[in-house]
Amino acid sequence: MGMNAVYRGPADCPTVIPVFPLPGALLLPRGQIPLNIFEPRYLAMVDDALRGERVIGMVQPDADGGGTALVPRLYHVGCAGRITQFAETGDGRYLITLVGISRFRVEEEKTSAALYRQCHVDFEPFAADFVARAGENDVDREGVVKALRDFVEAADVRVDWRGIEEAPNEALVNALCMMSPFGVREKQALLEAPNLKRRAEVLIALTEIELARGGVTSDTPMQ
Repeated sequence: MGMNAVYRGPADCPTVIPVFPLPGALLLPRGQIPLNIFEPRYLAMVDDALRGERVIGMVQPDADGGGTALVPRLYHVGCAGRITQFAETGDGRYLITLVGISRFRVEEEKTSAALYRQCHVDFEPFAADFVARAGENDVDREGVVKALRDFVEAADVRVDWRGIEEAPNEALVNALCMMSPFGVREKQALLEAPNLKRRAEVLIALTEIELARGGVTSDTPMQ
């Protein structure tokens, strides 16, 4: 697929993609994630992606799932993103931005001579991801904003409330999920939520749990 690709459904997506196992990194459909690439294997991954469809799968390693430190087992659900911005730093690093396309299910890992990992993936279980702003009317926006206000007060951080007020429900919920300071398991729960309504509910619940146990302080980062 060439420049300015439009992904209308699973059939538009590649069935084999490179994957970037990064704990705590959450990408969601139409969300954006900046990445600082410096390891040789992932520099090679970006080089190859730029020569091809510019698609990279973000997937978290499952620390409890086995594997090794160098090749950890992966969670079965990740999110594919397309490289939309690319820059070289001059010191051997790449700065890229991925824009989320859709979640995918890992079917199996591909045996390859490449330095980086590649997986056969299936986008079909997440066909609804290709419909922008699907299910927005079902989101408890008031609950999401209240949870954010409570978090901001506890963490003593500043946010752009005007921008939040103007953001559509999908952009608001997904951005807050991606920026949240939660751990790997919590981020995976947000990723695997079946729809936007449920993702908002999980976000509210996780925030309330974190606040109740005093885990949010002025040192808590919003990533």
